[in-house]
Amino acid sequence: MEAITLAGIARRVLDELLRSPYKTLELRSARNVIALERARELGRVFLTYETYQDVTIGTEGLLAEILRLESMEQRIPWEESDEREMTVCRAQVRLLGLGRIVEVKKRNTVLVVRVREMLPQEMDIG
Repeated sequence: MEAITLAGIARRVLDELLRSPYKTLELRSARNVIALERARELGRVFLTYETYQDVTIGTEGLLAEILRLESMEQRIPWEESDEREMTVCRAQVRLLGLGRIVEVKKRNTVLVVRVREMLPQEMDIG
């Protein structure tokens, strides 16, 4: 199964998604915001706690289907100036299963991965 990678997701978020298969994620990382925009067409994401640079064949994580996606601009008070603007993406996802990467393709700054679905006893997250 092919999916777009969202890297650096907190373990707590992954645990919550395992407990409850529906979750709304709020992503601020520029790399993940761009990845979500590209994931619109594919409709699936692979979530992992590994950093973008550490995602390789064998990386484990969660496969999820994107149910709803929304982007918004937030204004944040900033020390050096009055405020700054930040793009935030909210993605409502549904857990599809556990997976391990078997192939990684880099398209611009987005990692498109092929994932093998796994059983819970095969996982070694943590």
